[in-house]
Amino acid sequence: MMNETIETMNKRIALLRRAIRAAEKDAESFPPGRLRINKTTQQTRYYQILEGGDSTGKYLPKKEMAITQRLSQKHYNKLFLKTEKAELKLLEKFVLKYGEVNSENVFDDMSTERRNLAEPYILSDELFAVKWQSEIFKANPFMPENKKYDTRRGEKVRSKSEAIIADILYELGIPYRYECPLQLMNRRIRYPDFTMLRVKTREEVHLEHFGLLDDDQYLKESLSKLDEYRSSGIYPGKNLLFTYETEENPLDIKGTKEMLRSLLC
Repeated sequence: MMNETIETMNKRIALLRRAIRAAEKDAESFPPGRLRINKTTQQTRYYQILEGGDSTGKYLPKKEMAITQRLSQKHYNKLFLKTEKAELKLLEKFVLKYGEVNSENVFDDMSTERRNLAEPYILSDELFAVKWQSEIFKANPFMPENKKYDTRRGEKVRSKSEAIIADILYELGIPYRYECPLQLMNRRIRYPDFTMLRVKTREEVHLEHFGLLDDDQYLKESLSKLDEYRSSGIYPGKNLLFTYETEENPLDIKGTKEMLRSLLC
């Protein structure tokens, strides 16, 4: 979790540095002086006040709107650089100091023997994933004899396509559970084909593979299942993914791999 925070901060630091460079370059071309705005109920007038000049300034008509805009940009530029440089300094200091006081590092820096005897108070993403993966659950009891297809991880699943999906998850290093029980809001227990862990956010994401969409009854039951998920706050694209195939359209292996990599890695 903290590693993701640091990654986000580093992205913000890079963004600020680019913006500051752009603002400093822009500052080289500003016209002299500053902008004064006089607003009444009838109209708004703009004036350019030069250093050492009077406080009223030179009136800027509409034909000189380019100068008016640049003077306004100049005012914004000054405020922006002051604020963003302060933010950049603060973020850089935090990222630098974090490496010295990172609480997760205390456990990681101990010897293997001591780590094996202790329990960390804060789990790193890696340790969290290992613990999540090792938790024991009661798998789907329905017709276990139908689990005939081997996966690279050494388990058995119900279809060739599920074996392909399991192998993709294994290859990408995405922690997953096969047919792990999920209790819905209606108290019904469902067994999603795969329950996966998005390690960076520590969120569980479910995947259903619809392999018989040619069959009308199967299609009807699949749509009903999706309705149940939605009623329980499990939404496609958020915490529910699905793959599908028909007799004429087999599982899109390449597309499935890219989807899982993009959303879970």
